[in-house]
Amino acid sequence: MQISTAAPMFMQAVKEKVKARWDVQVVATAVVLLLVFVTGFAIVQYATPGLAGNDGYYHMKMGYLIRQQGLTPAFPYLPFTILNEAAYYDHHLLYHIFLALFATGDPALDGGLALTQGAKIGSIIMPSFAFLAIWWLLRGQKVPYAAVWSVALFAVSEAFLYRMSMPRAQSMSLLLLVLGLHWLLQKRYKWLLPLGFIFVWAYNAFPLLVVMAGVYAMAVFLLERRIAWQAIVYPTIGIGLGLLINPYFPENIDFIVGHLLPKVGESSTPVGNEWSAYRTLTLVNNSGVAFLAVLAGVLALGWREERINKPTLVSLGLVVIFGYMLFQSRRFVEYFPPFALIFFALSITPLLRSWLGDWRLKRPFLTQLIPIGLLIVLAYPLYIGLNDARDLMSNSKPADRYADAVIWLQNNSPEGTMVFQTDWDDFTRLFFYNSDAVYTAGLDPTFMELQDEAFFELWVDITQG
Repeated sequence: MQISTAAPMFMQAVKEKVKARWDVQVVATAVVLLLVFVTGFAIVQYATPGLAGNDGYYHMKMGYLIRQQGLTPAFPYLPFTILNEAAYYDHHLLYHIFLALFATGDPALDGGLALTQGAKIGSIIMPSFAFLAIWWLLRGQKVPYAAVWSVALFAVSEAFLYRMSMPRAQSMSLLLLVLGLHWLLQKRYKWLLPLGFIFVWAYNAFPLLVVMAGVYAMAVFLLERRIAWQAIVYPTIGIGLGLLINPYFPENIDFIVGHLLPKVGESSTPVGNEWSAYRTLTLVNNSGVAFLAVLAGVLALGWREERINKPTLVSLGLVVIFGYMLFQSRRFVEYFPPFALIFFALSITPLLRSWLGDWRLKRPFLTQLIPIGLLIVLAYPLYIGLNDARDLMSNSKPADRYADAVIWLQNNSPEGTMVFQTDWDDFTRLFFYNSDAVYTAGLDPTFMELQDEAFFELWVDITQG
């Protein structure tokens, strides 16, 4: 009797010991990977003393104002736009709260040094967690060598790395989408409700979460002939709550409708280079590895004997959608490359498992060398990806552009002084250094056009002479 009781207790103790060891291994892997990702993004980020792009200066200054004034600081800075003080909606609120953690200095006192460095740190940390989430997703799908796959993200597209290195919310958006895909594939649908809520507060790309849920529901219907209604209902409820329970309600509803219309309609107003499409050759040059990953993934589907499974079909659907979006606008390069890699990893997983099973029986020593071999194969693409991303970063405009003039203006003019600028995209740097003045236009020219089209046309005529 004692023996029969002792045996289960012994087995339970062994299981707990193995589980504890496994948990330690998982945590250790996560920590090491996070350090690798932070190092990779630091290599890209510090290729220039400035910030990637223009909008990051606005986002970091908003983080500073939130730190100084609270969750909803006053915004009188663009009175002639739909972002005037009475109608302002911070559609990156959660990201600005994140940046507030690193917004430690007044640019008027140190020339913007502290805020610039804080923005760089934030722009290293957030995409690193997005990459870590991709590893967690692949690990959850039992993809062999998930850690190596996640490191390969640095090789898929230099344009993707550049966009991830901007102090902008697209890295947080990628993180939330990857978490959404992970919970969908794990059938943890209820987690999509708070995720939808958070997404609304973080970035106005939150409809992509519903699109992703729709792709998942379609895959479930095609493969299992059932309707996964929870996959769509929970994130939709979360998004609805995020819109309603919002410090900017109802201005947020007005802004979302007004902001999306010029992007999906036929407005002739230029809205920035990022909304234009890449030339085909440029896209091949800066994201060629991502396209090769998709091609290899499709070939793997034809090679493997078993029927396509749900995770692979979902990732294929997302690749098609994000690929279409990328061909329409270069700003969506932040989504297509990582999901191309995810699709490739999922599509080739059955083949890898089969090969590994054979090698463990016939050549067990090879299985220990495979991760090293994969890293050796990736070495050159990783070098090219990081180096090309650094080249893109090094072409950034100087961080102190306009700094001396704008700080002088702040010190020698009354609060509320109107600054007339001829280029709407100069606003971010002007605002970064001087938040005592107000400005004619900024962030997006359609914001002024939607507010008062006649006034906008007058401004354009004046600026063009």
